[in-house]
Amino acid sequence: MKIFNTLQIAIRALKKNKGRTMLTILGVVIGISSVTIIVSAGDSFKQVIYGQIESFGSNYIQTEVRVPKSSGGSTSQAQGVVITTLTDDDRKEISKLPNIGKAYSTVTAQDIVTWQSQRKKSLIYGVTADFIDIDSTEIDQGRFFTEDEDDSMARVVILGSEVKEELFGSNDAIDQNVKIDKKSFKVIGVAKQRGAVFFFNMDEMVYMPLKTTQKLILGIDHVLAITSQMDDPDKEEETVESIRQVLRDRHDITNPDKDDFQVMGAAETKELMDTIIGGITLLLVALAAVSLIVGGVGIMNIMYATVAERTFEIGLRKSLGATKKNILQQFLYEAVLVTIVGGILGVLIGISVTYLVHIGAQYYKFDWPFAVSLVGVSLALGFSIITGLIFGIYPAKRAAELNPIMALRKE
Repeated sequence: MKIFNTLQIAIRALKKNKGRTMLTILGVVIGISSVTIIVSAGDSFKQVIYGQIESFGSNYIQTEVRVPKSSGGSTSQAQGVVITTLTDDDRKEISKLPNIGKAYSTVTAQDIVTWQSQRKKSLIYGVTADFIDIDSTEIDQGRFFTEDEDDSMARVVILGSEVKEELFGSNDAIDQNVKIDKKSFKVIGVAKQRGAVFFFNMDEMVYMPLKTTQKLILGIDHVLAITSQMDDPDKEEETVESIRQVLRDRHDITNPDKDDFQVMGAAETKELMDTIIGGITLLLVALAAVSLIVGGVGIMNIMYATVAERTFEIGLRKSLGATKKNILQQFLYEAVLVTIVGGILGVLIGISVTYLVHIGAQYYKFDWPFAVSLVGVSLALGFSIITGLIFGIYPAKRAAELNPIMALRKE
């Protein structure tokens, strides 16, 4: 009953100064909503990344070029450095490994694709024929190119759905000729609509045989990446190591620090993304916590002002039998109540903003899931209570230690 009575007194005191109380709550709301939004956004982003990774399947291994480490152990500066040692012949050797089913090589370019008077800036994706058997891309009209067409540098392309729509509209694109870099290419296929993958719009791509892209568009012999498909995903670690060994032998590398490539499987990619997203989220939460500290300082200032204004009331209560503990509890309850209300409102606002972001992303056809982190909500509410206790305890202690006679004379 004593606790309940003290709580009632605290609530009445807060109601007396509604304007001041609301401003204090607002400071807490800003901090708490920021924490909730950031942690939930981190969870949403993680789901997006995982979804993109899983769209490739859990049985792939990605090999990419990498600038070798310097003698000091750190990665060399990549400005102006082009690694040309990874080739399609490396893919052919990797394909011979026991746990590798198929693999494809990749190069990319950006160019203007034209048909009659229509123009479209697109990403040219040069790949080998096995791409269509490994990747999630599907053909809507026509067909994909063959290995023979790749080997013979055939001038054929497959258009992404948006490229086809912008160039041809309702017209049939199959067997039509488009121009890229002033060269003519025959359209043999149109890909199904796919959307964004790792923030690349796959529908704006033009797929072309690897050798055609290398020789006719880029004038190079190397590749940027090799994607391999495993027969048994449970053997990922040993397969990754086998690929590393094959490439070291082919590139005459004896020191692993001098690797001019990096090999990563789906599990390792997820682990890396977890580390990156976790680090970014932690940094942003730390920045948002600054808002909570500012709110806490506001609470302390308000409580100091409240103690000064209610000195006579404190002296009167103590003269009527209120103990130091009663006074301490009253002012602590006031501080904690403000932060709890601010915390709840902050969490609700944070969840609402997270949902609005989800709706907005859906409107623009971006797959951003609605994710509310229970850890984030608990963290936010915990922060709010701790803030109230930390920044409220000193003013409350000062109020409790007031001499009742001196306090009554204050009036």
